Amino acid sequence: MTAGPVSFDGAARRGGPDGFRSGFVCFAGRPNVGKSSLINALVGEEVMITSAHPQTTRRAVRAILNAPEHQLVIVDTPGVHRPRTALSERLNDTAAAAFAEVDVVGFCVPADEDIGPGDRFILDQVRREAPKAKVVGIVTKIDKRGRERTAEQLLQLSELLGPGHEVVPVSRQSPEQLAALAELLVGLVPEGPPWYPTDQVVDDSDEARVAELIREAALGRLREELPHSVMVVVEETERKKDLWVVYASVFVERSSQKAIVIGARGSVLREIGIAARSRVEAAFGTRVHLDLRVKVAKDWQRDPKQLDRFGF
Repeated sequence: MTAGPVSFDGAARRGGPDGFRSGFVCFAGRPNVGKSSLINALVGEEVMITSAHPQTTRRAVRAILNAPEHQLVIVDTPGVHRPRTALSERLNDTAAAAFAEVDVVGFCVPADEDIGPGDRFILDQVRREAPKAKVVGIVTKIDKRGRERTAEQLLQLSELLGPGHEVVPVSRQSPEQLAALAELLVGLVPEGPPWYPTDQVVDDSDEARVAELIREAALGRLREELPHSVMVVVEETERKKDLWVVYASVFVERSSQKAIVIGARGSVLREIGIAARSRVEAAFGTRVHLDLRVKVAKDWQRDPKQLDRFGF
C-alpha cells in the first residue's frame, strides 16, 4: 500500500490476544523538530528519511512498532507551516488529515528553540482537527541542551498544553527515554487486535521507499534552496537474478538546477547515486543498480497538475 494523505481504510483489524492494545499515533510540530528521527528511533529501523533541511517529510507514512502486547502505528507527517506554494498547502492538508484519524497526538517542540507563535498555531490546528485525540507533549533534541534548559522547556510546554497532559523529554540516543515514551503512548491507545501483520514495520510501497531514499541522498549533497525543488519518481524496476535494477527520475524546477544536480561531468549525480544505492541496499538487503536521470518539471511546486502527477 502506498501512503498518501492518511486514510486508514487500507488497514484492517487482525485477531490478537486479550489485553492487546493497538492504535494510531501522530507526531505534530514545526518542520525540523525531529519527528522522523524520533519515529526511526522508536521503531529501531530507518523507515523515515531525515535531513537537516526543513520540510523533508512530504507524505504521510505509517511506521509500525510491534511488541507482544501491543502495536503502535505511528504516522509521520509533514511539519505544519504557513504555506507559500501549492505544495505547502497540500502538505498542510496531509498533516490535518492525519490529525483527524489518530488516537494520540504527540506534540513536539525542540529543547534548543523557544516555544513561539508557530507552535501555538500548530497546537490550535491539532485541537481543531483532532478534538477526540489525546495530546502528549514531547520535548525533543534534549541532548543539545543541558538539564536546566530542558526542565524550562518541559515547564513551558506543560503550561502551553494545560492541565491533564503528560509532558516527557526524549533523546533518540536514550533507550530508556524512548521506552518510557512508547509505554506512555501504548497506555493511551485502545485495547484491540493489531491492524497490520506483526512482522511489518512500514506501510509503504517499495517504489515509494526507494524514491524517498534517493531524495534523502540528494538532500545530503545539495545546499541552499535547491532541496525544496527536488522530487524523485521511480519509473520502473526490474529483477535480474540477485540484482534489483531501479530506473528513477530526479525532477527539478529549472534548467540551471538540473546542471547543479548533474555537476561537472556528472560528478554530483554520481555521488548521489552512490549514497542512494547504499541506503537502498541496506533497507532491502539486496544488490541494487540505480539508473538516475535528471529532468525539469518547471515550477512543479506551484503547479496543481504536476502536484497531482507526483501524488500530492
